[in-house]
Amino acid sequence: MSASRNAKASVRTRTIRQTVVLPGTPTEVYRALMTSKGHSGFSGAPARITGRVGTTFEVWGGYIHGKNLELIPGRRIVQSWRPSEETWPQDYYSTVTFDLSEAPGGTRVRFEHAGVLADHAGHLAAGWKESYWLPLASYLEKSHRK
Repeated sequence: MSASRNAKASVRTRTIRQTVVLPGTPTEVYRALMTSKGHSGFSGAPARITGRVGTTFEVWGGYIHGKNLELIPGRRIVQSWRPSEETWPQDYYSTVTFDLSEAPGGTRVRFEHAGVLADHAGHLAAGWKESYWLPLASYLEKSHRK
């Protein structure tokens, strides 16, 4: 086994699970997450993302990057995911999954972030709420008022 594989095997990880209901349809939520215009619209930061499996993306001005692994428009997003942080190993990617379904009041997002480095789990769990769910809800509400 290579040194890189040994290092990955010894990394302590956690899984973050969150469920939120956002205004708008599953298609609208998907579009906000999976287009450069939508992602920039709710985050306020540059984003380069497309809705094609196998393509790479950069969001939050390059702070987050990864690859689209599985995409079912309006239903499911699975991505490899890595923040640009000194304490996050260069070759280590976690996996984020967004499962979208209709719910009273909008779209239920069942979210899982697997393989999160244990030392990052606390701030990333809070970050998903502060940097994704709250601004995404506001963005979707505004788009419905137009």
